[in-house]
Amino acid sequence: MPYSEMMVAPMRAELSSIGFEELRTAEDVERFMENREGTALLVLNSVCGCAAGQARPGVRQALEGPVKPDRLGTVFAGQDVEATAQARSYFADIPPSSPSMALLKDGEVVYFVPRHRIESRSAEDVAADLTGAFQRYFGAPAPA
Repeated sequence: MPYSEMMVAPMRAELSSIGFEELRTAEDVERFMENREGTALLVLNSVCGCAAGQARPGVRQALEGPVKPDRLGTVFAGQDVEATAQARSYFADIPPSSPSMALLKDGEVVYFVPRHRIESRSAEDVAADLTGAFQRYFGAPAPA
């Protein structure tokens, strides 16, 4: 049973307020994933403590760096059930977990951060992991 939307609205806003597109339907996810050009970060958000304490803060910190994805999308596991299932279908070979994060380059998953690499670490560790992956898979920032 999904949580009250009033309860999860602030958790959604933590990502939407920094530019994440909320993907609330399976169609939203399909549209996001069909755009295969460039780079993207898809976050599977959650109400759990590790989403609040490590995942969302870690994502926010990572996006402060010079290298970041072109597009940002998020689904909310346990809330937007069909959207979450659709998102997971794009990386069906990876066991489902939330929170989790998928980095995509030209429509292909190039890096994945499952829950077990979030819940036992700090937000700073999650941010460092993502920042390193952005640099490795998305390249150096463009000269100013």
